[in-house]
Formats: sequence, C-alpha cells, structure tokens
Amino acid sequence: MSDPYEIRFYNRYTDKIEVEKVYGHKAVEFAYNSMLGKSIAGLIASKSVSKLYGSLQDSPRSAKKVPKFIKDFEINIDEFERGSLQREDINHSYISFNEFFIRKFKKGKREFISAQEGLAACAEARYFGYDKVTDELKIPVKGSYLKALDLLENEKWGQIFEGGSLVVARLCPVDYHRYHYPDDGFTTNSYPVKGNLHSVNPIALKHRPNIFIKNERRVSILDSENFGKIAFIEVGATCVGKIVQSFDEKKSFKRGDEKGYFLFGGSTVILLGEPGRWSPCEDILKNTQQGLETYIKLGDVLGKK
Repeated sequence: MSDPYEIRFYNRYTDKIEVEKVYGHKAVEFAYNSMLGKSIAGLIASKSVSKLYGSLQDSPRSAKKVPKFIKDFEINIDEFERGSLQREDINHSYISFNEFFIRKFKKGKREFISAQEGLAACAEARYFGYDKVTDELKIPVKGSYLKALDLLENEKWGQIFEGGSLVVARLCPVDYHRYHYPDDGFTTNSYPVKGNLHSVNPIALKHRPNIFIKNERRVSILDSENFGKIAFIEVGATCVGKIVQSFDEKKSFKRGDEKGYFLFGGSTVILLGEPGRWSPCEDILKNTQQGLETYIKLGDVLGKK
C-alpha cells in the first residue's frame, strides 16, 4: 500500500514519475494532521515563530547541518558557488545554514531560453499549470477554489488577470531558493499582502487548501516584452525568515535577472498571465490534470504564446 503522504512528481529530464524526499515530513504531518498540531496551528503559522526559527539558521552553529543535508538529499553541490569560508571542502564553506540555503548556481550551470515565444521558468521548482483562472479552478487538483482577485487582493489587477493562465512553482527546502525574471520588461506596481505563514508542502495543502490566499505574499505586476502583463507573486511559508527583493524594481529587467530569494524554508512563486497571452507547456498541463507537479530547471521553457 502506498504512503498517503508520499509526494510524487514528474521529472521532465528523466521522463519518470519520482518520489520526493521531504525535509521535515513528520513535523508537517504533526502540524496539519494531528489534534494537537491543529490546535496550535495559528501559533505554528505565526510570523514571530517563523522569523525566530529562521534567525536560528543564521547562527554559525547551524552550519554544522550543511554536510549531512547535502548527503541526505543528494544535492549536487558542485553546481553551486562556494560559501564565505575559503576552505578546501565546499561542504564546510558556508558560515551558516542560511548562507547555504541561498547558495547561487555557478555561472553556466543554468541557461535561460532565448526564444521570444518561450516563457522561461522563474525558479527551479515543481510546477502546477493551468490555461485559465476561473471560478471552477481548484488548486491543487483536490484543493480549493482560487481566483486572481483572491491572490492579488486588488480589484484592478484581479480583473485584468481573471481568466488568464496560471502556474504555481513550489520550492522545496532542498532546492535553489532564488527566483528570476521570466522575460525582459519593467515593474508597473508592487505591494505586500499580509497573512500567515503556513507550510506550502502538499501534505499541508491537503488539510488546509486555502493556504495560497491566506499566507503572507508579495505581488509585483510586470510589463513583459513578449507576454503582456504578468503578476509575479512570492508566497511566504512556515520558517521562511524573510522574502528578500534583491533587484531594484525602479529599473527595467532582463530575462534571467535575479529578482529575489527566500531565506530558510520551502516556499512558492505564482505567475498569473493575461487571458490569451501565453499558456503553460503541454507536459505541465497534462501532469496537472493527473495531480502531478512537473519538475523544471531554472530558465527552461515554462510556457508559450
């Protein structure tokens, strides 16, 4: 019998359905599927608890977890830049777990697609994708109703994106945690939306399907060169100490420019498109219908006109 909490996803590069190694599996199950966990869910999802836990990942002591984490989750550390400590072994070069967590790819390890008709993946993540945001749409497949207005909490922008395409990029704690612009353009508007910090793990979503519209998030409205307006939404999660904007939004951006990053914790980026401007790739749409996320590397093709 399969594990009801097993997370399966489609890997575009192996063409296989794989099982995710979940960091903190037991903690998430306790928080969202036990009587005690549910009774203190508000405390667990509070900003103060997440920031406190996140700040612990800045301590030098937290760096001791890095080598074991790399081994347990089979991270190809040679793809990434070294940490601040100039030691011979890259596994011990990070001054804290947070420095390791926001590690950068080495130059050339990820290339962004250049074809103008292709929307580039903004994050190295597991994606759900939908052609249209409608009143009947449920995210994930067995989740709750989700509207553009609920995500954006802005009537003007909600009307513009209602009925357009949508992708949900889930970043696991083991993933690269920086996110990038999917096309050339400039930022029209940006604003925060207050909320909680529940886990975005699929286990948590099964028990609390309205997480995406209840969690703290930050919205940027992008005017892209090839795909019209795109709503770029960064969603906070349990133990995410901070959502950092590393790009000056007063300036125009190029495809592949780093937009920002999440400090410790898994989290999510959501993209909304205007109706008829672009659609997620066929493999994403097909897998989403089957309840499977699609693993896509940073910069690979995510959608097309």
